[in-house]
Amino acid sequence: MSARRTVRSVNDTAPGADLHPGLDLANSRVTAPGGLVTDLIDTPAGATRWLAERGLIPAGAELREACASRLRSMREQIRALLNARVGQLEPPPAALREINFVITHVPTAAELHWDPALGLHRAKPHPTDQVVDHALGVLAADTADLLTSADAERLAACESKPCQRFLLRTGRRQWCSVRCGDRARAARAYARKARLVP
Repeated sequence: MSARRTVRSVNDTAPGADLHPGLDLANSRVTAPGGLVTDLIDTPAGATRWLAERGLIPAGAELREACASRLRSMREQIRALLNARVGQLEPPPAALREINFVITHVPTAAELHWDPALGLHRAKPHPTDQVVDHALGVLAADTADLLTSADAERLAACESKPCQRFLLRTGRRQWCSVRCGDRARAARAYARKARLVP
């Protein structure tokens, strides 16, 4: 069994990550107890798979390390903005600059075109060698939408240590997954039991 599968299953997304790809990207690096780190985009193949599974790049695209590195850098900028929002702090200027640069310099909407054979259709306004630019634009725009929407009030960091994922709270939920909730409850029970032992 691979380290990736022992830490998170493919379907183990934090609440809200299925609605916000920017939040999902922020959660693509997971720290488990014992310091085991799983990074879903740590290689070009992993970054390609992650983007393809979310429909952000066309099937058959293959990223090189330079593009995977840009995706990891975008993740860190998004994490910085989410951390600032959760901590009710001023967002880091560098993160704001990067997100705004990507939003304003990368077309994220497909243009409307006419073709006699296809009729009216939408097509991406950039060549296929710029698929990562498009994906980053979608992720940056989604992050900006999340941070300025009503959902921003529900944004929280998972309260189970050492987890570093974010979630959108529903009700009293404090954890990004059942696994983190179980771990936090077990730690509290252990702490209570340790206090009772003389």
